[in-house]
Amino acid sequence: MSAAPANNLDLMPPPVVRTIGRRSLIIGGVATVIAIIGAVFQPTVFFRGYLLSFMAWLGVCLGSMVILMLRHLTKGGWGMIIRRILGAAMRTLPLLALFFIPLLFSLRLLYRWAQPLGDIADKNLRQHLENITHSYLNVHGFVIRAILYFAIWGILIFLLTKWSKEQNSPPVRDNSARFKALSGPGIILYAFTISFAAIDWTMSLDPSWISTIYPLIILIGEVLSALCFAVVIERILFRYRPMSELLKPEYVHDHGKFMLTFIMVWAYFSFSQWLIIWAGNLPEEITWYTKRLNGGWGWIGLFLVLFHFAVPFAILLSRRLKRDVTKLVWVAIWLMLMRYLDLFWIIEPNFSKTITVTWADILVPVAMGGLWLAYFCRNLASMPLVPAYDVFATEVLQPAHEKI
Repeated sequence: MSAAPANNLDLMPPPVVRTIGRRSLIIGGVATVIAIIGAVFQPTVFFRGYLLSFMAWLGVCLGSMVILMLRHLTKGGWGMIIRRILGAAMRTLPLLALFFIPLLFSLRLLYRWAQPLGDIADKNLRQHLENITHSYLNVHGFVIRAILYFAIWGILIFLLTKWSKEQNSPPVRDNSARFKALSGPGIILYAFTISFAAIDWTMSLDPSWISTIYPLIILIGEVLSALCFAVVIERILFRYRPMSELLKPEYVHDHGKFMLTFIMVWAYFSFSQWLIIWAGNLPEEITWYTKRLNGGWGWIGLFLVLFHFAVPFAILLSRRLKRDVTKLVWVAIWLMLMRYLDLFWIIEPNFSKTITVTWADILVPVAMGGLWLAYFCRNLASMPLVPAYDVFATEVLQPAHEKI
């Protein structure tokens, strides 16, 4: 029995995908040239924006991998319909690994633990750094751990992609057991690796501060941004076949419910970190929040509370909105902007006591995002939007009749 769609529906992505890819490449290329020129004159400013941009786009890549593994564990049409979108996003990891290399040449510009100890005036901080640079935070360990993170992520993505490609052609294959066997441990591996990566790449910007909840905030932010990105691409494709024939209101509804769930989890982790630190009131812990509640940074924090959580939470309570992909996409776009603002609020106060938005904070994400999106479109255009010869594809391959 074949799971191939009835009426010979062409499951390949529409030509608009390649068009978007070409335009993104042009925009990313032009912005990259301008950003490189800026880096020559202001390298410190450039690399601060570069780190911010890297963490934002890495989040979409890795978050897509996690949602895909979650789908393999739970099954369901909600995941099948965006499975290839998630797969194309996670396969941008080689490009992100390439993007990571310049950060290795900026360690002394970004991280105090990488600077000569003699250049640090604060005696207490210098003594603290002497201890942690010998035990954990040092250039050699930083590089080795980064290689390990990318290797683990790469192996997971390779296997998920390999088994998925097998389902592009007959006969019908049931790879669910292999997907499930990989996805369970894979999510655990992701949780550990992204936790240590968050410590290395962002939390260590302030080497005197530590929080056990902080990596979880980064983790859930990546998953949320990836789902929102998938909803945006889903909406673009909905204007064309085959997505217009396959996307059903219940799938869109499920995506909206997941967005609501991830928003609540983000709020829970963020509030828990604040509550524990506030209750402890220890000088070595409260410094992280004192930086982000003064110098105008507190207004950004309040904005995030309202428009990263409260307002989207209230909007997503509507069942009608969650079933309308045209309306849901605006919430998704907004949440992606809020994710970037959240990363800005996490990273930038380590470098400036007052709100400072530089050219790199705007230009570098456009440059990196343009190149990333071009690579994503290339990946997306290379395979059908639905693995027609997956034994569980039948549900999705039934054309949708209810209006979305």
